[in-house]
Amino acid sequence: MQVTTAAAARAYARAVVREQWESAVRTAREADVIDLLLVVSELVTNAIRHGDGLAGFDVTPALGGVRITVQDNSDVVPDPAYGSGALPAVHQGSGYGWPLIIRLAREITIERRPRGGKTISLLVPLRAADRHVPGAEQPA
Repeated sequence: MQVTTAAAARAYARAVVREQWESAVRTAREADVIDLLLVVSELVTNAIRHGDGLAGFDVTPALGGVRITVQDNSDVVPDPAYGSGALPAVHQGSGYGWPLIIRLAREITIERRPRGGKTISLLVPLRAADRHVPGAEQPA
């Protein structure tokens, strides 16, 4: 699928979770899917705004979640990319995206591509939702 916007990337990521990660016996926790969609939005928006354009996007089911891969056309690695995830002390219109990504994702790698640009790959954890069994008693 050709992804050119953050909205299309979110829709694609949600579809991959539904069609490839979930099954008849497992659904993803909605809170985890929301985290996934936030990470996807930040990565794709950063590629478009700061990475000289989105050059590639993929979502792949993985053990414990889904792997997101984003390619852009810039060789510049964001300063806070491997930081602590601390939010900036002063808001200047940006600067919250990478700290959020660091807090919500795991196994973050950034590699420069041989012909220019970079590839960012990371794992967003997904957990199975608790299933309510009809007729089971709920604690008071």
